[in-house]
Amino acid sequence: MDKAYKSFTRVSFDGKYWYLSYTYEVQGQVTNGTGTMGVDLGIKDLAIVSNSDVYKNINKTNTIKKLEKQKKRMQRQVSRKYEMNKQGKEYVKTGNIKKLEQRIRLLDTRLANIRNTYIHKVTKGLVRTTPKKMVIEGLNVKGMIKNKHLSKAVSNQCFNKFRQYLTYKCQLYGIKLEIADKFYPSSKMCSCCVNITKRLSLSERVYKCNRCGLEIDRDYNASINLSRYGKNWKEIVYTH
Repeated sequence: MDKAYKSFTRVSFDGKYWYLSYTYEVQGQVTNGTGTMGVDLGIKDLAIVSNSDVYKNINKTNTIKKLEKQKKRMQRQVSRKYEMNKQGKEYVKTGNIKKLEQRIRLLDTRLANIRNTYIHKVTKGLVRTTPKKMVIEGLNVKGMIKNKHLSKAVSNQCFNKFRQYLTYKCQLYGIKLEIADKFYPSSKMCSCCVNITKRLSLSERVYKCNRCGLEIDRDYNASINLSRYGKNWKEIVYTH
């Protein structure tokens, strides 16, 4: 791809490395894609695709778990040191505390970089399947974060960043990206007979249709429904 550099916008420092950010224009590719692909985002797995591909949750890997455990241990050490060096009602920041806090910042940067790289790999893998159109969920991330049981898991999945990266890559590859209405019942709707299940808890990982008897993985069922999404979805859903 031909690149046309536009401007250098920002210089930043993460405590160890310096970064120079810049913008440039690239000429997009024209792909002769076919069909529509649905992508369901989740907590158990990051992305489940209607072509049966599954992209795992990287936060469940041993690497991330080990780094998160190390981070918690250092945070406890910092808290103890603050308490030990407390003078009256004031907390004193010693040289050792500054060193520990610097190590925590670098660990945060490493975790962020690992997640960021993984999202790039997943989104690149999706667009390289070259569908004509791709449909993803319109998630209410702010509302999900308010749930104290899901907030950390949702934040670590970086759904907004996923959507951002997928958007520009679809534009680059000439793929139409559509965001499904947040009220579209992709998880509650049967991908076989379009029947809607009124109640479906998060713990139910297998979708069971009480009309046609279909039993299918909950997230895969949602991805199939997303691949069939259209502006007239309300007419289709509520007439069955």
